[in-house]
Amino acid sequence: MHWTHQYRVPTVERVTELRPSPTPWAGHAAGSTGYRRIVVALFAAGVATFAQLYSVQAVLPAVAGDLGVDPSRAALGVSVATGALAVSVVGWSALADRVGRVPAMVASVLAATLLGLAVPAAPGLAGLLLLRALQGAALGGLPAVAMAYLAEEVQAGQVARAAAAYVAGTSIGGLSGRIVSSSVADLTSWRWGVAAVALLGVAATAVFCALVPRSRGFAGRRRAPGEARLLARLSGALSDPGLLVLYGQALLMMGAFVTVYNYLGFRLLAAPFSLSQTVVGLLFVTYLAGTASSALAGRLAERSSRLRVLLGSGAVFAAGCLLTLSSALPVVVAGLVLLTAGFFAAHATASGWTGARAQPGVRAQASALYTFGYYLGSSVLGWLGGAFYGAGGWGAVVAFVAGLAALAVLLAGLLAGLVLRREGPTGSMAA
Repeated sequence: MHWTHQYRVPTVERVTELRPSPTPWAGHAAGSTGYRRIVVALFAAGVATFAQLYSVQAVLPAVAGDLGVDPSRAALGVSVATGALAVSVVGWSALADRVGRVPAMVASVLAATLLGLAVPAAPGLAGLLLLRALQGAALGGLPAVAMAYLAEEVQAGQVARAAAAYVAGTSIGGLSGRIVSSSVADLTSWRWGVAAVALLGVAATAVFCALVPRSRGFAGRRRAPGEARLLARLSGALSDPGLLVLYGQALLMMGAFVTVYNYLGFRLLAAPFSLSQTVVGLLFVTYLAGTASSALAGRLAERSSRLRVLLGSGAVFAAGCLLTLSSALPVVVAGLVLLTAGFFAAHATASGWTGARAQPGVRAQASALYTFGYYLGSSVLGWLGGAFYGAGGWGAVVAFVAGLAALAVLLAGLLAGLVLRREGPTGSMAA
């Protein structure tokens, strides 16, 4: 018995010593169950987020008439939400570093959906703006964290395509929120229209919470990172000029895009178009061009160059803006299709590139800063477009947004050499 005991102990020890170390998490592969769950969950989250964020945009003329305010003050219903979202994203990214990506995203969409149910009951403009600001701050958790989550949970070569699927969900959300709110508002009031979108948000949130897989590639921080460490990570996310270019793309392109959709409804409701609120809302079907172009941008980015896709998208956006100057409705619609396709292709490319380019230790902060620029553009530039509309009509708005798009293209072009030197001719981190 003693000999047997002596023999077994070293045998067990030897097996333990030869046991291979855990394989690093490489991410879900395209076609796997986990990958499909991520794509569907983030698609649903994009719907929940953007349907609620922009439901008010489609009924701004009705809000202005009901509350007795001018277009620029009514547009604050969009700007305060996107502005609060921009301010909140850094805090959400810090929270996600501590508690994990999935808990932060779940908390975000749940809080935003509950606040969305309260927005239709706002007693006046001040109450509406307060609730919208709170809702925007709550919504910040998803866009602040989603791209970092994808970069950690999906295989590196397939992040661009998965990011494009998420952006497609945001375009469907923006479309559905605007169409539902405007159609219901035409039959009842803007309050009922926004309430209907809040119920859509409840359904999409339930899908997201049920399907989103737990994080496997996230190395959680057990201790609070502290202000100094957070500032160090933010500094790291700001130290790469290539990332600064991408943040600038978000600021300029989103500002231009939101300006168009904030004020085009006022133009189309007036002569010579004189469309109804429902028909104006149906024009948001052009968002489907964004769904298609974001997916196409993901494939093109894998096959060619992210930089080329980004530059081409800005040019398409500017061309679409110019077409909206026409007094012929079919030409205006064609312009909307082009500018929407260009914007979402640029956004899908830049947002996915941000997560791929950022170093792992600052990935959440880079994603948050991209989101900050994105919604800062929506809030500040989207509101500023109202001053151009009031001063010079639609022609002044087109000059403003086309200038923003041209500046985005110029910025990317000027720093193209720097980006390519670091990432290679395909604009990927592999080189």
